[in-house]
Amino acid sequence: METLFYKLGYKENEKLSFLNKGRCGMWLIWIGVIIIFGTITGGSNCLNPFVFGVGYSFGMFMMLRSKFVEKHFSLGENSKFQNRISCISILFMFIIMLLISGRYFATYNYRMIWLGALLATAIHFIPFSLVHGKLLLILSIPLAINSLVGMFEPSVSFYYFGIIDGIIKVIFGIILIKTRKIISE
Repeated sequence: METLFYKLGYKENEKLSFLNKGRCGMWLIWIGVIIIFGTITGGSNCLNPFVFGVGYSFGMFMMLRSKFVEKHFSLGENSKFQNRISCISILFMFIIMLLISGRYFATYNYRMIWLGALLATAIHFIPFSLVHGKLLLILSIPLAINSLVGMFEPSVSFYYFGIIDGIIKVIFGIILIKTRKIISE
């Protein structure tokens, strides 16, 4: 594993600093609210794809391009290693999403498509913890449990799982913002 980290730009004995915990916290709050609103308006789609798509796109633009967010929620640039891990983590999420949710597109099983997407997101927080801190490891646990329970309990409405996922993300987003000044763990 260490050899792989070195190939990704990790320097021996490098202490990772988590300079964008606040920005990550803002993203979690934003996407949590979008998931809650999208679930409330989702109807037969479980999570409203229009609300989610527009909210996700606008949120990405806002988090990555807004000078206000950068000034107030970022303490500096990620390391080269963290930037690479960030890209790998996002790619990893889409691959997992395709593997879990992909087979349900043919049957229009929106419940399993969205639960698979939420589970893939939970899993992608594990490598993302190298970018934003150990709290993301902890975040992945309740998100994964929520998604898995939803997959194995089809009698319970998706509505509850979508709302719970959004609430968990908002709570952890607030914690990340409150702890953003602590830059290494």
